[in-house]
Amino acid sequence: MKLTEIFNILEGVAPVALSDEFCKKYRMYDNSGILIDCKEEINGVLFSLDLSLAAINEAKKHGFNLIVTHHPAIYGGISRISADDPVGICLRSGTSVISMHLNFDAAPHGIDYYLMEGLGGKDAQIHSDVSCGGYGRVYSVDAIKFGELKKKVCKNFDTDRAVFYGDNDKRITKIASFCGAGCNSEAIEFAKSRGADAFVSSDMKHHEISALVGSGINVIHLTHYSAENYGFNKIFTQLSTAFSIPSAFFADKNLL
Repeated sequence: MKLTEIFNILEGVAPVALSDEFCKKYRMYDNSGILIDCKEEINGVLFSLDLSLAAINEAKKHGFNLIVTHHPAIYGGISRISADDPVGICLRSGTSVISMHLNFDAAPHGIDYYLMEGLGGKDAQIHSDVSCGGYGRVYSVDAIKFGELKKKVCKNFDTDRAVFYGDNDKRITKIASFCGAGCNSEAIEFAKSRGADAFVSSDMKHHEISALVGSGINVIHLTHYSAENYGFNKIFTQLSTAFSIPSAFFADKNLL
């Protein structure tokens, strides 16, 4: 397949224009799209949340020459490229890279949506909406004690590195969640004003956790990787049948 053909399939789920819209509306920055184009026919596709050395080795093992990431392989300006860093290795080996970041987060069935699904959510109110989809949600869940929710989270998100704050006997009926590093003062106020019993995100700071717990909202602090890898895998499963070439999903167990 041609690189542009695969890119068009990815855009069918979450066009880069959605990232552009999100950035314009909320004054964000992103770099999604075809980031490394080695101008070769694509023989196989590996999905990996990050462009890591482990992902490159996995693509090499399969004989694939395209990696699709969530986190941008190139984010800001580059002053130099080394032959042994991930971008340099891809250029030398003829491995192209497509990164689909904020558009995959905010798509109607994107990574933020699937975080809610993994937590058992329904009937969401969206914090940062765009023309279709959005980012950050508060939603109802079937009533569950926090202690039981902890077990469910570790199982569904395949992680033993989540950190939990709050009373295990607290009855949870409404959750606020933000995939990735989504916690800030606005997100906290959104959760509080809509009656959330628990708040789920990653890369949270102590004062944010303290503010939430102090206001009676339990906290689930996932690793950034586990919070997003779940939804990224769901998107891969949805897309994989559309490729006329082999594809595979790589999950780095060291980061879950």
